[in-house]
Amino acid sequence: RIINADSRLNNSNKTKPRLRFFEDAPGQQHIVESDQYLYQRPIPNHNLVVIGTGTIGQEHMRVATLLGRAQIYGIFDTQKHSMDIAEANFTGYSHKPLVRYPDLESACNDPAVDALFICTPNYTHFEILQTAIKSGKPIFLEKPMATDLQDAAATEAMARDYSSFIQIGLQYRYKAQYVEAFHEALDRASLGDIKTISLSEYRPPFLDKVAQWNKFNSTSGGTLVEKCCHYFDLINLLAQSQPLKVYASGGQAVNFIDFERDGKKSDIDDHAFVVIDYANGTRANFTLNMFCHEFSEELVVSGDRGRLKATEVFNFHQQQGAKATLAIEAGELGPSKTMDVTYPALIEQSGHHGATYFEHIAFVDQLEKKSVSAATPLQGLWSMIVASAAQASIASGGAVDINQFMAANDLAHYTND
Repeated sequence: RIINADSRLNNSNKTKPRLRFFEDAPGQQHIVESDQYLYQRPIPNHNLVVIGTGTIGQEHMRVATLLGRAQIYGIFDTQKHSMDIAEANFTGYSHKPLVRYPDLESACNDPAVDALFICTPNYTHFEILQTAIKSGKPIFLEKPMATDLQDAAATEAMARDYSSFIQIGLQYRYKAQYVEAFHEALDRASLGDIKTISLSEYRPPFLDKVAQWNKFNSTSGGTLVEKCCHYFDLINLLAQSQPLKVYASGGQAVNFIDFERDGKKSDIDDHAFVVIDYANGTRANFTLNMFCHEFSEELVVSGDRGRLKATEVFNFHQQQGAKATLAIEAGELGPSKTMDVTYPALIEQSGHHGATYFEHIAFVDQLEKKSVSAATPLQGLWSMIVASAAQASIASGGAVDINQFMAANDLAHYTND
């Protein structure tokens, strides 16, 4: 279950609000530390190392600093330029010096470090994890957990026996509109029994990455694995059942059709339609289009007592913040409502429209032995199973029977978990 957003705020002191606008205002800087009460910042209790200082690694550095319950202690990346830029950007919002590790082993095994964040390109996740897990430290592993099912299943198996924990970076479950959608659909059961789920994303193409690894199936895992594991995680959680059949149609129509690197042409899909049948009778569909000029997402969930619609629009060309809404339509069976949902501006702007901030709260809560709803390796694996089956369906042109697909990939035992 997804924990409601407001229940995760102010974990260290539930009765005292954070007045960030005032505590950071130039006209309030005369308040010395001994006089700070509402302006008092949390004291970091945990040291984190970020492995991989590209776009998402720097987002985690920024969000951890904003939250303040843990601090970025050090960084490691094989690209010196990435570390230089990350460190320079870090000095813009933190005065703390960073340790720059010379290699992966030293980054993972520093006794001063409490937890590791793996934020490297997809195709390196499994290899890096095998070194990181020897440390015995808590690990945050960015999505997708691997680029193929065998490595993902091996990761889940390692996590089962791990002395600490591994959290998967499926942070879309913490977006404001989805937090509220889960609360209405699952906690309050406002829709009754869920029958259909429809989710869509329209967005611009993949952004540039170091060595352009996200332009190729072999290094990204494929678009439906790389990007859409987020959405399949959401659909799986809403369906509350295991998938039985997946059918998908998609391809590469517009993006990167003339892009080559080292003589290899980009082969990444830029659009897809996916249909999923679940064991409990729930049916779902997902639509992806990656050659649009702005970002928009829409979730529609229908039950036997009502319909839910959650939307998010991010018009970045107009330099506007994301706008998210939630609507419940219950007809004569109960109250209907439409509302805007949002996080405070500083949190929303910190990354992924605020979702990463609450993902960090869940991680630090786990460090402090609290119960959380963060994505587990098993949930990460199931998001990849649906995504990989959809990729296989696009390749074959036919529907994929999940039981047969699992057996063919030596994963049949997971259908009974």
